[in-house]
Amino acid sequence: MHTCRYFCFTVLCALMLLPEQAYSQKKMAAIKQEAFQFIDDNHSQFEQAAADIHTYAETAFKEHRSAERLASLLEKSGFTVERGVAGIPTAFVATFGSGYPVVGILAEYDALPGLSQVPALTKKELLEPGKGGHGCGHNLFGAGSTAAALAVKTVMEKEKLPGTIKLFGCPAEETLAGKIYMAKEGVFDGVDVCFTWHPSSESKAGLAKTIAMNNFEVVFRGRTAHGAADPWNGRSALDAVELMDTGVNFLREHVQPTVRIHYVIKHGGEAPNIVPDYAVVWYFVRDNTREGVEQVYERVLKCAEGAALMTGTEMEVNLITGTYEYLPNHELTRLLDRNLRLVGPPEFTEQDQAFAKEMQKNLGVEEKGFNTGIEEYSDTETRGGGSTDVADVSRLVPTSGEMDISTMPPGVPAHSWAVASSSGSPAGFKGMLVAAKTLAASSIEAMMDTKIVEKAQAEFKDKTKGFTYRSAVPVEKKPPIPE
Repeated sequence: MHTCRYFCFTVLCALMLLPEQAYSQKKMAAIKQEAFQFIDDNHSQFEQAAADIHTYAETAFKEHRSAERLASLLEKSGFTVERGVAGIPTAFVATFGSGYPVVGILAEYDALPGLSQVPALTKKELLEPGKGGHGCGHNLFGAGSTAAALAVKTVMEKEKLPGTIKLFGCPAEETLAGKIYMAKEGVFDGVDVCFTWHPSSESKAGLAKTIAMNNFEVVFRGRTAHGAADPWNGRSALDAVELMDTGVNFLREHVQPTVRIHYVIKHGGEAPNIVPDYAVVWYFVRDNTREGVEQVYERVLKCAEGAALMTGTEMEVNLITGTYEYLPNHELTRLLDRNLRLVGPPEFTEQDQAFAKEMQKNLGVEEKGFNTGIEEYSDTETRGGGSTDVADVSRLVPTSGEMDISTMPPGVPAHSWAVASSSGSPAGFKGMLVAAKTLAASSIEAMMDTKIVEKAQAEFKDKTKGFTYRSAVPVEKKPPIPE
């Protein structure tokens, strides 16, 4: 009898709770729609911001106009903006709200050198010779993330949602430096969860693990002499660079297949008849893990030391930056996938598809236009071939896997004029707005259902058990801000 009463009481309590739970889900759905409507109503200002940053095309640590364009937009809308964080003039943090949970959204806006391109053209045409270009779509990245933060702020204010939204303005991703120095200075401390995305040729939320990397220069200094009259008096810094490169190229046979080593000679001398007393070689060393990078890095430096000994020159190493491998959070990536499917893929027009097919034709790749669907989600982690400074954020804060959104035609080369053109096109803007809505919806859901945050943090703690973050960049090293 007592068991029956207890059962009936339990069922009654459950039934009484159902309307409240249903209302909560209904309320969350309605708030997401408010955020979507805000983005739709203000799409032109976000598109203009992306177009402006595309025109500025500022490269690493020079993104003064780009950073200010976004920081000002956030500040005028009620965010508190801290500029110049981590000693970087083009880095900022915009904050709205207070308390738990603290939700972060990453924004990037740096261009690549030498990729100047007139936007929305199907062929290569320089906008300004020698200038940078958005061959990775970071103009969309920055403006889209900003749109998401503004949408979240709007509904937080209207619906009195608890929590904090932070937009991190992150410069110099292309040189893998901005977030490294920001992380080293504790800029991401106190963030509970963090979301990111990137322009792509497909739409999906994925769990790709990027590879770790060291980015460094080796400078050799020798002694000048006449190349014909008295070369014996010279000590060639260029010889040292070439001998180092030869040693490293022989080293390739004796490293793991996962290792990648690439370099360019930045300075090799002034004239053939002058023995160069100054030469610089710039290297990237990559591997699947931070430990693997450090081991190969030490061997590459031994090649440099040997070259200096052989040539009678002096050498110095400038470690510009170093990053970990990405640690994608499954809970947060599943959340992005859910909301991406709620928002839906970009809806490209016939004109958009004609643009894509003409570009593909000009590049000699399959003329199939933009991708119009969403890739199936897989909870299996994959390994990418590139590196990103987002990886260091993911080692400090539960960070979603990268969400890709279709903004460029499939088959176009990465870091090319074609991507730069697409990033300034109406099709690119459509993809950006899909990203903004998905980021906004995911941030809202994390704020309204803090169990998601708790699960993401539990996963993060489990994966980082026994790990202590140590920046690859020395504590005393300052950001490599150009003169």
